[in-house]
Amino acid sequence: MPGSGASIAEQVAQLPTSFARCPEFFVQRKAPAVAPNPRQSELCYDSFAVLHSGDTKTPIFSAQRLNKRALGGIKRQKSDRFFADARLPRAERAELEDYKRSGYSRGHLAPSGDMATELALAQSFSLANMVPQSIRHNSGAWSKIEQDTRKYVQRAQGDVYVITGPVFDASSPQIGDNKVRVPSHLFKLVFDGQTRQAWAHWQANRDEEVASKPISYEELVRRTGVQWLPPGAVRP
Repeated sequence: MPGSGASIAEQVAQLPTSFARCPEFFVQRKAPAVAPNPRQSELCYDSFAVLHSGDTKTPIFSAQRLNKRALGGIKRQKSDRFFADARLPRAERAELEDYKRSGYSRGHLAPSGDMATELALAQSFSLANMVPQSIRHNSGAWSKIEQDTRKYVQRAQGDVYVITGPVFDASSPQIGDNKVRVPSHLFKLVFDGQTRQAWAHWQANRDEEVASKPISYEELVRRTGVQWLPPGAVRP
């Protein structure tokens, strides 16, 4: 990492671009079985990992490993700044201008509230960790789900793995000159490594959405068509 004089964007530009360099964020150190695409980029950060799509200009998912010994507690600073991740080709990423006057917030997938260090907190503001999100949903039902997940982690006996991702449909709108896709839904998968139990929150990306009852892991796989966890990881 560069010295302390480097900006956060400059520091992030030096981070690894292969999940082989940050396998600790995945159950059994295995990333989800997402269909490969040449416009996908693997991005490691200090406290989470992101698989990014150059087609949607958003994450495909973020992955975290949380536990009660290292979770949150860092207050957001006025100096926190969103930034474009220079590890992504310009033609495959969102820029700050795309979100301006779009009517959508820059919604974190790996939440800033989960970060346990100042550096991790600053890194979470990478646009590669963002999707265009309904403003009221981001600050309302989705925020409650993030808070409830942190409360669960505080009670858990070991590591809790969290995978968060957007879901797009054929009519998903776009924002900005770079045509950043707006997801129709968001999901947050929670897997307790100790109990091997898993569940997922499934939310429409709209202002009036409320925090609803979680769905099963099997239902999430059915809806998304992706095996997010290694075979046999979830207790029957």
